[in-house]
Amino acid sequence: MDLIQILLIVIIGMFIPFLGSLIIMFDVSPFSTDGLLTIASTFGYFLLIFGLELGVVYVYFYSTNAIAQKKIDKEVDKRKKKE
Repeated sequence: MDLIQILLIVIIGMFIPFLGSLIIMFDVSPFSTDGLLTIASTFGYFLLIFGLELGVVYVYFYSTNAIAQKKIDKEVDKRKKKE
């Protein structure tokens, strides 16, 4: 549950400067339908890329954790055999 709260805070924290930069740099009006569609689609792509990055990080940590756990288990077995 904590991870979900942290991710929501990060996403909201990313959206506010993102929205401001779209309004300032590209003169997108958040009050028109066309402007809202531009903001929503751009932020949607942004979230998709963020999700892919998060997935890659998760897979990396999961796989390195599995490798490290196997090495730890081997070391524990070696020490048990010595005793």
